[in-house]
Amino acid sequence: MSNSPDYGSMIESLRQSFASGLTRPLDWRRGQLYALERMLKENEPAISKALVADLAKPEQEVLLGELSLLYAEIRHAQRNLKRWSRARRVFTPMVGQPGRSWVQPEPLGVVLIMGAWNYPVQLVLSPLIPALAAGNCAVIKPSEIAAHTADLMAELIPRYLDSAAVQVVLGAVDETTELLKQRFDHVFYTGGATVGRIVMRAAAEHLTPVTLELGGKSPAVIDSDADLDSAARRLVWGKCLNAGQTCIAPDYVLVQPEQREPLIQAMQQQLEAMYGPDRLASGDYAKIINRRHFDRLRAYLAAGKVVVGGRLDEARERIEPTVLVDVQADDPVMQEEVFGPILPVLTVSGMDEAVAFIRAREKPLAAYLFTKSKQSERRFVDEVSTGNLCINDVLMFMSVPELPFGGVGNSGMGQYHGKAGFDRLSHLKAVMKRSRFPELPVRFAPYSDFKMKLLRWLG
Repeated sequence: MSNSPDYGSMIESLRQSFASGLTRPLDWRRGQLYALERMLKENEPAISKALVADLAKPEQEVLLGELSLLYAEIRHAQRNLKRWSRARRVFTPMVGQPGRSWVQPEPLGVVLIMGAWNYPVQLVLSPLIPALAAGNCAVIKPSEIAAHTADLMAELIPRYLDSAAVQVVLGAVDETTELLKQRFDHVFYTGGATVGRIVMRAAAEHLTPVTLELGGKSPAVIDSDADLDSAARRLVWGKCLNAGQTCIAPDYVLVQPEQREPLIQAMQQQLEAMYGPDRLASGDYAKIINRRHFDRLRAYLAAGKVVVGGRLDEARERIEPTVLVDVQADDPVMQEEVFGPILPVLTVSGMDEAVAFIRAREKPLAAYLFTKSKQSERRFVDEVSTGNLCINDVLMFMSVPELPFGGVGNSGMGQYHGKAGFDRLSHLKAVMKRSRFPELPVRFAPYSDFKMKLLRWLG
């Protein structure tokens, strides 16, 4: 762990480790991935304790939303590392013959990974998996807002991973600002768009590429033929997981007028089935991260009309799962990502208006459609631009390691998970090898009409 303000020396040490070839052997990369898996397995109770302290996160949500995704990512990388890292042959056209062409993945160097507070284990270690698999050194900056988990990561990582290649930096705005002044080979940031712009500006000073995993208002559309009971169950689960503090949680629902009341009633029933009659007292329901976010969310309750929930527990920073209706498109709750357990339900006349409503706004990180119609499904896939899309469920694309995860437009740039993450944190170097003989004179001066015709034919 490093808390020293001399980040330049720390990064230079990592560069020397990288230059020595430490991280290039596949055996070293596998060893680090196994060590990371062992770190998680051997410290599950301590991780759960830290997440309870920061977010009152239930143990099952620790496994479901944090650890199980990491285990799947690690094992997937272990199984596929040799295939991902080998040279990838590509076709060499006639004009390049005799010769061979291939793409050679190579590590970038030193990667900065800046995690987020809402999933403070998963969102700092998930990018580390492809960083290590690709053969990079890394500087990890956990979010200071989830302080207990950040301290635990700073304690555990040096005990399990190679400190010559992986360092942890703790701190808040001042430390992050100084860190961003350094030159990295890639910067990976998960969080909000405001800080994302700051990260991108800082990286631009060094022409450093960035991956920004941001957020946005992820819509859920209920088609006219949707199974409302199934949709309600899955919407409630996705919205209440981590008390709604999930960047891909359904942010608002678009439903046709005649479906609104049946859907709300179904969600009310599902909330009682999952969390009991007193949701604020449920041990299966997390808290809001801090008072600032609690007050931000409380202000959203002034929009429209509360038809489900709405109760607050200020002392424990809990907000009951809440459904709003009669919300206007220009209300504050519809202008910013909610990032909490408040779900506005808006009415639309049908799929035409729903798609138009989504397309008139910034591109979301995720979009959801509940339907039985193949035609609606095809239209939604074709016409709604989003980072990730799920039909008849929410969030579950995260369970597929080979599905790339990332935003588009205002919701971010760059993708990771599986091979997409390995490629994102590698340089895919183009290589061509030519035979010295025979030498074809057609490309050399002096030029002629005959050579021109031959070149056109070869092309």
